[in-house]
Amino acid sequence: MALDELREAITLLKERPVLILPGVAGGIFFALLWLSLNLSGAFFASRLLVIFALILIFGITGMYAQIKNGEGSLQSMLRGGVTYYFRVLLPLLVVVFAVLLVFILCFITFSLIGMASDSGLLIIFTFAVMVPTLLLTSFFDTAAVFEDRHVFESIRRSSILVSAHMREVISFYAICAVVSSVILFGLMIIWEAVLFDKLRPVMDFTDAQREAFTPDQLLAMIGPEGVWVTAIILFIAILILIPVIFSYKALFFRKIASRIPVGQQITTGEYDSKGRWYKY
Repeated sequence: MALDELREAITLLKERPVLILPGVAGGIFFALLWLSLNLSGAFFASRLLVIFALILIFGITGMYAQIKNGEGSLQSMLRGGVTYYFRVLLPLLVVVFAVLLVFILCFITFSLIGMASDSGLLIIFTFAVMVPTLLLTSFFDTAAVFEDRHVFESIRRSSILVSAHMREVISFYAICAVVSSVILFGLMIIWEAVLFDKLRPVMDFTDAQREAFTPDQLLAMIGPEGVWVTAIILFIAILILIPVIFSYKALFFRKIASRIPVGQQITTGEYDSKGRWYKY
């Protein structure tokens, strides 16, 4: 299990509070997106989403650079964000484009053979393509920052590391899921406690009413006060999750990357009777 790096990440956040700034920015962005979605609609919120995502990538990249260099000032975070921004952004665009391209090509193929209307098959196919791709390429950002790698080099390095340490990587994501679930569950309880009076009628619903209950009805029930309370809860959740998860990811990458030196490749093969290595 990769628990040591999680404890180290929490200690690091205590020692360098500046690493929390991307979480503050992300919390503000998510809260604003929620308010924009409810006050202005999806059109304006979708535009804000793209802008906020680009800014947030800058902050997370600066966080990685600080952890890499052992620094703790705002200037070093900004400098690291500027230095490595496009080294992180471009591989991300490549991965997203590749996944979309494969999905579109396969959707066209399914349409030609008359299977495009099978939503279950499309969902299974989407997960079958996206999960392995995202898993293998999930450390391209840390590879770009910690090892100064370019676009395709960072993606390749991530694939090598994940393939070599698949069990540890799965443990890493399992721990991230548990940490995220605990934090979100705790905040959900606080949300329900604050809005208990507004949510009380749900307790008297019949099973049929609960099944027919829609998000729009929930928003109407909690009212403007509930929308603002939800925005605050979102802010707190992202404020905690971004610094913890991404600092944990950086330290975990540094651990597994130290076992496979830069430039080393994973090959498969076997030794013959004389001890000579033949790779496949």
